[in-house]
Amino acid sequence: MIGYVTLGTNDLQGNAPFYDAIAREMGVGRMMEFDQFIAWGTWDGGAGVALTKPFDEKDATVGNGTMVALQAKDKEQVHRLHEIALANGGSDEGAPGPRGEPDEQGNTFYAGYFRDPDGNKLNAFCMVNSGG
Repeated sequence: MIGYVTLGTNDLQGNAPFYDAIAREMGVGRMMEFDQFIAWGTWDGGAGVALTKPFDEKDATVGNGTMVALQAKDKEQVHRLHEIALANGGSDEGAPGPRGEPDEQGNTFYAGYFRDPDGNKLNAFCMVNSGG
């Protein structure tokens, strides 16, 4: 249903390396790049992420309650994405780990939370099965 998500930035070129590193771990790269914005993903893949200077030329601000969730392959990739975010100017919003109780099939939501250099909140998540 979602084609892409756009996040605002006040320093497009300075903060693009944060997303280059995240995208590289997820097996994608830049798919569009213009003076105003950069988008990461693939043309025929899932939802992409774009970083943009606001078109109204006002400062980009963080949406309170807004978060972008990046679907990881497994727990190890959740940890790598969290580490990559912190190593590339991001800040910690919650170390990787299980969240909530397992469902009837033993599946548990597993996530690590972080902010990009502009303060936009993201997480990396996967479902893990504790039953085996």
